[in-house]
Amino acid sequence: MNFQRIAIVLFVLLAAGLAGSFYFSWKTLTRLRTVQAFVESSVFADAVAACERAPSSTPFKWSGKTAVIGLSSVKLDKNIVSASYTLVADSVYCDYDPVGKRAYIGSNFLERE
Repeated sequence: MNFQRIAIVLFVLLAAGLAGSFYFSWKTLTRLRTVQAFVESSVFADAVAACERAPSSTPFKWSGKTAVIGLSSVKLDKNIVSASYTLVADSVYCDYDPVGKRAYIGSNFLERE
């Protein structure tokens, strides 16, 4: 009888722990999406201006057929993570480095490195 009670209590505690874990994971992901949206909106104007000023054989013009890929990150090695903000306009993409304030323009988004 005691074994059954202990098993039931352990099962209830396990279920409560999993529910709490999922709740805190959901709250954390929601906050991270909010922070990402805030950072993307604050970088957007700088990214468009830098992309339009960048020298390239295929000029980048922010017009009607556009897409914002948004922030992404590349892990260069185990200690360095580099942020990048990508914009696509008329099949021309622009990778903007928000830390270095530099833009890199390419002509084919699918064949980039």
